[in-house]
Amino acid sequence: MTRISIVLAALLALSACGNTIRGMGRDTANAVDATQDAGRSVENAAN
Repeated sequence: MTRISIVLAALLALSACGNTIRGMGRDTANAVDATQDAGRSVENAAN
């Protein structure tokens, strides 16, 4: 029973890490998009 609990805890930890990594990837992509949009706004304002 203890081994099963350890395996389940390890799987839970690994899935949580995967979700964190995916979330960070989405956040980074959103930041890049926002930066590009801001750059386009500045460019348009300068023209």
